[in-house]
Amino acid sequence: MTTPMPSPVRSSTAKAAKAVTRNLAELMWIQYPGHFHHALSKAIVSPETVKSRFFDHRISRYEPGAYVESHVHKLQEQIYHVLAGEGVLILDGEHRVVRANDVTFIPPGVVHEFHATGTEPLVFLVITSPPTDDALPK
Repeated sequence: MTTPMPSPVRSSTAKAAKAVTRNLAELMWIQYPGHFHHALSKAIVSPETVKSRFFDHRISRYEPGAYVESHVHKLQEQIYHVLAGEGVLILDGEHRVVRANDVTFIPPGVVHEFHATGTEPLVFLVITSPPTDDALPK
């Protein structure tokens, strides 16, 4: 006896929201303000690219010597997940050497900057929520 497959659940927002699949090769490298010396990123999921409300997800590739200047977020939480290379992450003045497989959570209010200090490119994911520091999503 075969068990029938359940009917798919459809939310009331199914027509408004759309799932998106992207390949990194489709995306251009961008150097955002406050990033220097080939500190490049690709916006994978963001309000501008896929109309996300709660996330900004990027992959970044910093050449040796590249960095993002010191900054702080009022509302945003961030996760830095290092995939390759080495760097120094400065959190509220504390220097931390990070390398592949290190994951750092940065809550709002922590002053931070990131420097590619190794001899190979520093490659990492940045997950930010909410996507902007102006206001929480409605």
